[in-house]
Amino acid sequence: MSTRRSERDENRRVYGQNFLRDPKSLRRMVEVARVGREDLVFEVGAGEGVLTEVLAERARYVVTHEVDAHLARALEPKLRRWDNVELDFGDFLQVLPAAEPFKVVANIPYSITSAIVDWCLDARYLTSATLMTQLEYARKRSGWYGRWSQRTVETWPLFSWELCGKIPREHFRPIPKVDSGILHITRREKPLLRPRDLRDYEKLVALGFTGIGGSLRASLSKMYTPKRVAKAFDEVGLRQDTVVAFAHPDVWVELYRALNPSRR
Repeated sequence: MSTRRSERDENRRVYGQNFLRDPKSLRRMVEVARVGREDLVFEVGAGEGVLTEVLAERARYVVTHEVDAHLARALEPKLRRWDNVELDFGDFLQVLPAAEPFKVVANIPYSITSAIVDWCLDARYLTSATLMTQLEYARKRSGWYGRWSQRTVETWPLFSWELCGKIPREHFRPIPKVDSGILHITRREKPLLRPRDLRDYEKLVALGFTGIGGSLRASLSKMYTPKRVAKAFDEVGLRQDTVVAFAHPDVWVELYRALNPSRR
């Protein structure tokens, strides 16, 4: 009996492919993304084209990317009936973002989640990204545990992060080891800070998350005087012993303004 993997099985292993088959979950993703007739949508990983066709029914135009040549060849005839779908044979991470407003909607490979999220955040005209990720990742990024990650906090002036549903692992084939979550990242119509403040704000967040001194207050006292930091904490209603991850992103923005009154 041969123990060699088939090309399909090997590609599933290499590319981390777990295909979402549940129609209700697929519709939920598209509803969260608020895909409409005016939207240009990028999809990461067309897979078997199930989500692609749901998007095609609602969007103005869909550009779907599939790095697995075996899947892409099989999918191409299926998608020919859609005149608003473009199938790209290639790596999504190497694709240039659209030069007009667009959305990303995708069931993404868990192994490259951070890289895809970074691509989305760096895309100038991205309006939102609705991504099927590991549930744990979505919870951490959306503050589900009452704790906030550095990536969420540093991008908060420009983007909101929200967990919009849990998808049981049994809804995928092959069945993964963990459940998934719908992570919705939305670009704010009006940023919480002015462009000139963003770099200094990111420096503040980076310093806070270093953990230098053992507390958020102690860390920020490396940039500002302890007295100034204590006053700013009082001003925004933050306890003096607050641990960095437990400061809500909105409070971080207020804290930046309190520490830099000339930037208000």
